[in-house]
Amino acid sequence: MRHNKKFNHLGRTADHRNAMLANMTISLIMHKRITTTLAKAKALKKYAEPLINRAKDDSTHSRRVVFSYLQNKEALKELYGPVAEKIADRPGGYTRIIKLGYRQGDAAQTCFIELVDFDENMAKVAKTGKKTRRSRRKSSGAETAQADAAAPVKEETAE
Repeated sequence: MRHNKKFNHLGRTADHRNAMLANMTISLIMHKRITTTLAKAKALKKYAEPLINRAKDDSTHSRRVVFSYLQNKEALKELYGPVAEKIADRPGGYTRIIKLGYRQGDAAQTCFIELVDFDENMAKVAKTGKKTRRSRRKSSGAETAQADAAAPVKEETAE
């Protein structure tokens, strides 16, 4: 039975996989966006998000726990500095995966993985409102008549 054996091994030994994910997490923290394959990005999301969540609590213990995973002082300073300030009020979902297409050499599906609060383009979209790909339907006369009937009517009172 395969109970609790859900994570992707990525074709590597456990030590190699842990080292690769730690290095990718360091790159993600330092550069805020990296390009990789979709499988690695999904594995990285599960690895990095708990570490980013620990940065909310700036205590010696949490710093030591994160350092035991990353082993990089510069990444730790960046994580507990600017990154922790931006994610302080976010309840989760610190990373975003954006699919790019297929790599030419081996047809592996590639993607961006980025820290959500550090993408200026997506922040502009969030401020202006949600954009969808669907086109707006032109309402027919019957729908507008129902909408007008349902809307409350203001009555002017003469004083």
